[in-house]
Amino acid sequence: MTRAAEAMPQGVAVLDTVKPSLVGLTRAGLAEALHGIGTPDREIRMRVAQLWHWIYFHGVRDFDAMLNVSKVMRAKLAEHFSLARPEVAEEQVSSDGTRKWLIRMAPVDALDQGAEVECVYIPESDRGTLCVSSQVGCTLNCTFCHTGTQRLVRNLTTAEIVSQLIVARERLGDFPGLSRPDDGGLIPSGEGVRAVSNIVFMGMGEPLYNFDNVRDAVDILSDGDGLSLSKRRITVSTSGVVPEISRLGEESGAALAISLHAVRDDLRDKLVPLNKKYPIKELLQACRDYPGASNARRITFEYVMLKGVNDSPAEARELVRLLKGIPAKINLIPFNPWPGAPYECSDWETIEKFSDIVFNAGYASPVRTPRGRDILAACGQLKSETEKLRARARLAAELD
Repeated sequence: MTRAAEAMPQGVAVLDTVKPSLVGLTRAGLAEALHGIGTPDREIRMRVAQLWHWIYFHGVRDFDAMLNVSKVMRAKLAEHFSLARPEVAEEQVSSDGTRKWLIRMAPVDALDQGAEVECVYIPESDRGTLCVSSQVGCTLNCTFCHTGTQRLVRNLTTAEIVSQLIVARERLGDFPGLSRPDDGGLIPSGEGVRAVSNIVFMGMGEPLYNFDNVRDAVDILSDGDGLSLSKRRITVSTSGVVPEISRLGEESGAALAISLHAVRDDLRDKLVPLNKKYPIKELLQACRDYPGASNARRITFEYVMLKGVNDSPAEARELVRLLKGIPAKINLIPFNPWPGAPYECSDWETIEKFSDIVFNAGYASPVRTPRGRDILAACGQLKSETEKLRARARLAAELD
């Protein structure tokens, strides 16, 4: 391995054993990489700014495209580094325009076979939302969530989290000079309109169990000289890792979402087993104390509607009582079925009654329109295709 590779910050995905990629690095990571190839200290700040602009604003794939960088420096960068991205192993497009990508990361060390995660793009008339993953698998075992049936493999690095947006912007023609794919106009378009305007950490994994990498990823995603997403449009969803909630507000400024789903501890213990460690009372107190929470920056409470389980009018009234004093909105999520799921979705009339009770109490209570159900891309359905793809490969090898 070259000196440059040895100098890369710990946890950076090595996309080539000789030339590690600079894509997804923080400013400090870029500075460390430049220092590792002998860049004079007096130049490093300028070089970091140049690289940042070309990597994150323009999304370039070739150092030669960095026109304000000298030819000598471009050659040196190309000698030691790459601008490689993770590989899109599979893409599925729903009838409603939702896109799900299985993204294969490069191995981070000799023992890693290359993580595979899913992220989902949801186009709407006024926005495009990218749902990103923060872990490979999950430890929480929420009983209504398909993703939770996959064991945890490891945390994603900061670079791997950021790279999901880089990949999405390329596939959607969201960097300067690229064209939107022909999808019948489902992807938002127009002068100055971004295909990806919002990020939600609602994919695979519990973001607050990977706090440092998620925080650093939010910093990169929101940097005004690069990817430039507003922190108001970056939402981190947690099932309730109470000790890290205040840190999220203090250190990242991201919007907060709580995966709640029940109003009683005995039921939430079953639906979200993490509740046994951090019960509802502690969780809601952390929400009341969340830095920056206000009527302009409300906390989102996610509530999946499970038929005969948590959808009664009495539970709607108790939800209103529990959230009193918290600047909140409630997203009601029709349960998205998956093979072997132990629950059914509440009837539409039941969902409407529940929503009316919450709304009449003064809370916004939109019912989330199911998206991407036909490709298992809807809320709670994400599960990596890794095992399926590897099984196919084994079968093909046996037949050869």
